[in-house]
Amino acid sequence: MHDAPSKPEGLRERKRRLTFQRIADVGMKSFLAKGYQETTLDEIAAAAGISRRTFFYYFKSKNEILLAHQRGYIEALKTSVLESASAGRPLEIVHQALRKLIERVQTSQLLAVARLLRQSDALRVRTRSDYLGLEQAVYESLCELFPAMDRDELRLISMISVSPLRLAVNKWLQEDGQHPLMGYLEDALRKFRTAV
Repeated sequence: MHDAPSKPEGLRERKRRLTFQRIADVGMKSFLAKGYQETTLDEIAAAAGISRRTFFYYFKSKNEILLAHQRGYIEALKTSVLESASAGRPLEIVHQALRKLIERVQTSQLLAVARLLRQSDALRVRTRSDYLGLEQAVYESLCELFPAMDRDELRLISMISVSPLRLAVNKWLQEDGQHPLMGYLEDALRKFRTAV
């Protein structure tokens, strides 16, 4: 079954998408340069060339900018899972997708964002919930690839298959990104295969 062709993006939708992306990019750039707490909404709005009121049309808070940034990783993982369908069983598909995700990620930016997220307890809690978003993205993709498979099995696979990424990223951050993230992921995947 084929999806219906999507409607071409209209001028209004394109302008909205570009403005949203501009605000998110300017916000992240300012967070990375000055710090999350030190960056004000007014500074983000001014740098994006919009009013404070317009900012609130696109985002409810500064935190929403971080959420938008994190959604990019979630969407990239979803795409990677679907692209890895030929890897075999669901677990192998997800692990191949994790490799593809790491290949696509700009690790210098990821390291800078991770440092930013460590600046406050609230942001650290936010990071933990991001892994739940990754698990959900994997689950949705696996449901699409394996529509006849038991949903509880797919949920369990989704939950455990993302854990090597979490271990790899944590170890990589502990060592302040001194070595390539992919090496940490491969090490975590080896440990996962041995343990399971």
